[in-house]
Amino acid sequence: MVQIGLVELALGGLLGWAMVLRQESPDFLRRIGVVAPQRIRQVHLDYVMMGLILIGVGLAISDLSAGIAVPLVFGTIVNPLLFVPLAFEPEVEKRLWYRALAVVSFLGVSGGLVAAAIVGPS
Repeated sequence: MVQIGLVELALGGLLGWAMVLRQESPDFLRRIGVVAPQRIRQVHLDYVMMGLILIGVGLAISDLSAGIAVPLVFGTIVNPLLFVPLAFEPEVEKRLWYRALAVVSFLGVSGGLVAAAIVGPS
């Protein structure tokens, strides 16, 4: 889990370059279809936060069961990704597939964190 958290943290760091692009070359983003550039910041920050969550939980509970770890990792990967389609088409959040994926993803993170809190440190 810690390794996945480090990958997410690295991805968040790399997305800092997208923040630079957003500031320095907004025309490029418009040309590739980005209509809501603020979503780029959300993806960037969310991956940083999700990576830190996984690192913290992974270090605190080294033997976390797969039944808790898998939904938690799934949610921390998918939650930030949910901002990507919103950058291109904000109305996508009204579609059933998007809403269903968001619910499953949020359940993975929130349920996984609650379960990890109950299990506690090893």
